[in-house]
Amino acid sequence: MDYIFSTGLMGALILIAGAAWPDPKKIKHPVKSVKNWLLATGGLTMLIYSVMNFLQGGPVFFIFLQSLVVIASILMMLNIPDTINSPIIIICGIALSIWSISLFGNYNTLFFIAGLSGIGLGYVFKMATLRRSAALTLGGILIALFSYFEANWIFFWLNVFFAIFSAYYLYKAASRENL
Repeated sequence: MDYIFSTGLMGALILIAGAAWPDPKKIKHPVKSVKNWLLATGGLTMLIYSVMNFLQGGPVFFIFLQSLVVIASILMMLNIPDTINSPIIIICGIALSIWSISLFGNYNTLFFIAGLSGIGLGYVFKMATLRRSAALTLGGILIALFSYFEANWIFFWLNVFFAIFSAYYLYKAASRENL
């Protein structure tokens, strides 16, 4: 096992732990949430992996994804309101999407663009909400599809598990709202 794969595996496991960790219900600031720290640390580790993988011939798209995740993590930890951070993520997502389209290799890139937007928005939406869980679930599914098409198995399995845990919290959030 080489150091690039080890870095990706470590980052993926941290992100999966973050996805599995329950959303805190009564935390006043996101910086006090273990889940948020796992998501932020895992995202930064995966950015490092993405850069190393790209330098070895991997796709640049995963650098775009993880860059948006790191930006979203910073906004999340600073507890910036959704009315401010959502437009920032949308603008960054649009910019990265335009860049992705300019590098457009095939239609699989569309899965990446939609998944990128979903993950970015899911990170910045308020904790323990239906829309956060929905955005993370859909983003994870779409990035898993893109990763499958790109044969990037670390990102594939990361996003499969990420989507499963996010879907579980989506189900819980939907159940709470139906009470």
